[in-house]
Amino acid sequence: MPTLAADSSRALYIFIYTFHMPLFVLISGYLSRNFWNSNAKTNKLVDTFLVPYVIVEVGYAALRTALGSKWSLTIIDPAWLNWYLLALLFWRLSTPVWKRMKYPVPVAIAIYLFAGFSQISGDFSMDRFFGLMPFFVIGLVMQPEHFEMLNRRWIKIVSVFTILGAAAVAILVAPHTKLGPFYYKNSYADLNLSWYMGLGLRTALLICALAMCFAVLALVPRGETWFSDLGTRTLYCYLLHGIPVLIAKEMGWLEFPWLFGPLGVLAIASSCFALAIVLCLPETRTLFKWVLEPRLTWLYRRPSAKLSAGS
Repeated sequence: MPTLAADSSRALYIFIYTFHMPLFVLISGYLSRNFWNSNAKTNKLVDTFLVPYVIVEVGYAALRTALGSKWSLTIIDPAWLNWYLLALLFWRLSTPVWKRMKYPVPVAIAIYLFAGFSQISGDFSMDRFFGLMPFFVIGLVMQPEHFEMLNRRWIKIVSVFTILGAAAVAILVAPHTKLGPFYYKNSYADLNLSWYMGLGLRTALLICALAMCFAVLALVPRGETWFSDLGTRTLYCYLLHGIPVLIAKEMGWLEFPWLFGPLGVLAIASSCFALAIVLCLPETRTLFKWVLEPRLTWLYRRPSAKLSAGS
C-alpha cells in the first residue's frame, strides 16, 4: 500500500483485491459445511477465533506503542487484519440458518446488495460480514462435484484468459479508479454513488470476483505439491504477516524511491512470497501454537458416558 502512487503497484493491488478475500471467504464457507457436526469443531469457535482475536488485538496494540504510537485498544473494533477472525466467527454462527434455507445464495446476494444502503459500523466486523457474505454462502452450498466440474480442460483454458483479461483491465483502470469498492465494506453514500450506480457497481464487482475465484480454483493443481502442506497453516501466515509489514511501514523501509515502479512491485511481491512460506512452516506453528491454537480443554464439559454410548 505505501507504493500505491505508482500505477504498477495500484494495478496489481486492484487485481489482487478484486478476488483474494472473496476466494478466502468462499473456501472458508466450503470448509464450514460440517462445522456444527462435532463438539470439537464447535469448541474451535473459542479456541481459534475468540482467544486468538483478543491476543492479537493486545499484541498489535503493544507493537504500535513500541513503534511510537499512543496506546489504543478497542476490542469491539478489530485492528487491521484481525477483522477476519470476527467475521468468520459470525459467518460460522449463521451457518445453521443458511443450511435451512431453500435459496440461500439469492438471499445472501440480496442482503449484500441492500447492505450498501446503510452505513454499517466496523464494530465486530459487521461491515465486512455483510460485504463478503455471498462468498461464504456460495462456499457453504458448494459440493466436491462442483470442484470437479472446474477441472475440465475447456474451463481451464477459459480461466487462463479470464485471469489475463482481469490483469489487463486492472492495468487500464488503475490510474483513475478508487479503491473503496474493493474492500467490500463501504456504503453507496461513502463511495459517493447514487443508489442505482451503487447497486450496479456491487453487482459487477460480485460477478468479476466470482469469475476470478472460479478461474483460480480451476487452475489450482489437483495433486500433491510442495506447498500443499503449507496450506494447512495459513492462519499463522494471515495473523502474523502484519507484524513485519507494520514494522516495515513504521520504519520507512517501503519509502525508497526505487520501490515506486515495476521493479519495486517485483521486489515487494517476491519478499512477501518468501515471508508467506516462512510463516506457514511447521517451525512457525510450533513457536506460536500456544497463541493462535490454544488447547482449552479445561474450559469445556466432557460429554457424559450415556451421551457417548447413544451417539
